[in-house]
Amino acid sequence: MSRDAATDPRQEILRAAARLFQEQGYDATSMNDVATALNLSKGGLYHHFQSKDEILFDLMDHAMDITQDQVLGPVKAIADPEQRLRTLIRRHIAVVLSEREREITVMLHENHPLSPGLRKRINARKKEYIHFLENLIAEVQRTRPAAGKPKVTPRAAAFALLGMINWIYQWYRPEGSLQEESLVEQYTAIFFQGAFA
Repeated sequence: MSRDAATDPRQEILRAAARLFQEQGYDATSMNDVATALNLSKGGLYHHFQSKDEILFDLMDHAMDITQDQVLGPVKAIADPEQRLRTLIRRHIAVVLSEREREITVMLHENHPLSPGLRKRINARKKEYIHFLENLIAEVQRTRPAAGKPKVTPRAAAFALLGMINWIYQWYRPEGSLQEESLVEQYTAIFFQGAFA
């Protein structure tokens, strides 16, 4: 979170809600659960957030801010398209695996409960990221000689890459044999050999 949770009650609530949504799921977590986790009255919680939907939206919106700050911002500054894509893969994996950024896993897992209006706003931000990735993949494809095989479309490649990376949180264990650096290398190799063969 961008501000200190100790001085910002909304941030403290969001942090607690992210933990509960991640552990129990959105549907199984009540506003009362969030209030109890923070030793707040329900009235105290409703003073800051009118609904669980509003909490979920704020978490997802913050997750998109994290993606903007930690992935897109640094990547856009890289001139070489291939290096830009390799860095995007590395940074996106790092964000998904970050213990500090629970909002990311909430965003990946809990999109469906949002009301249509709020879902539309989050999906617009997600589409911006997908379009950036599609255009970047197309740029890398143009810099590599064609091998005479049917070309993987940038759209299919973008969704394949996002699917691979965004699913990591479901199975990854920090104490397991597959560590982050090795994962970055292997996912980059799998993607480049598949999309640009």
